[in-house]
Amino acid sequence: MKHLPKSRFLLGLFLILLIFGACGMGGGQQKASAYWEDAEYIPGTGYNPERARAMAESPAASGATSNYYEYDSQETGNSSSLMELNVTQTRKLVKRADLYLRVENLESAEVPLSDLMEKYNAWSASTGIYENSRNYSIRVPSPSYDAMLADLAGLGRILRRSENAEDVTLRYYDLESRLATKRELLKTYQSYLGRANNIDEIMTVESRIADLQQEIEQTGTQFRNLANLVDYSTINLEISGPVGTYSYSEPTLGEKLKELFGSFGDVASSAIVVLMGIIIYGVPAILILILLFWILFGRIGLLKKLWRLVAGKK
Repeated sequence: MKHLPKSRFLLGLFLILLIFGACGMGGGQQKASAYWEDAEYIPGTGYNPERARAMAESPAASGATSNYYEYDSQETGNSSSLMELNVTQTRKLVKRADLYLRVENLESAEVPLSDLMEKYNAWSASTGIYENSRNYSIRVPSPSYDAMLADLAGLGRILRRSENAEDVTLRYYDLESRLATKRELLKTYQSYLGRANNIDEIMTVESRIADLQQEIEQTGTQFRNLANLVDYSTINLEISGPVGTYSYSEPTLGEKLKELFGSFGDVASSAIVVLMGIIIYGVPAILILILLFWILFGRIGLLKKLWRLVAGKK
């Protein structure tokens, strides 16, 4: 076996070391990348604002969201949406009805109406009382909506009836899952505070916590309002009394004379007001004009004397 020249031996050894070094760096980079990505780590805090914000704004960040439905939210600006409702979820409907009745006696209809509201645990959110009608905006638990609407229709003769049911299922579960996601993320951000190393990291995390709390409050308000509309249906009820009859008769002579003299009195009073205005303002104005004429052009003649001075006459 011949001995390799020294230069070739060193070159081969260098290539072998280079290959092993590249493999080692590749494995280290993969491990470091996996660690930083999975842990969302920033030195000292474990906080990655870019990744955390993306998690907060993505509906898929919560496991509960994907169980309810999968779609591209309108908030992301996507025009197309793929909606798949889980069969285990209850459909959410906002029910409203308008019912117009006519009864023979308005007062006698109030007692059975109160009994029905007590029976179905309903209440009137607003009430309007007029000469020949009553208006009610009744809130009733949704499970009792159909039964109460049928009983209300029996209080009188139906003039008009309309119903509307709005399907808000997707919006309901969307708000619910977003609220749960933001609350979980808030706990994560709060845990970051204990691992912050400097004031900049603390201020960054606290700023995001404040934003999340505001988002949670706004989303919670929207969810509670929608849940209230789902849990309690609305029935707008209008009850009218019997149609009134009105008779027309020609005015009597006395009524005509009264109207005539009433009109004459209005004209006379207006004339008196005009005359009083002339006396109060017109007479003094005329006297002032006469006095100015007497001073300027009359016996005193200030303007005439001034003209003579300008013309050079004595």
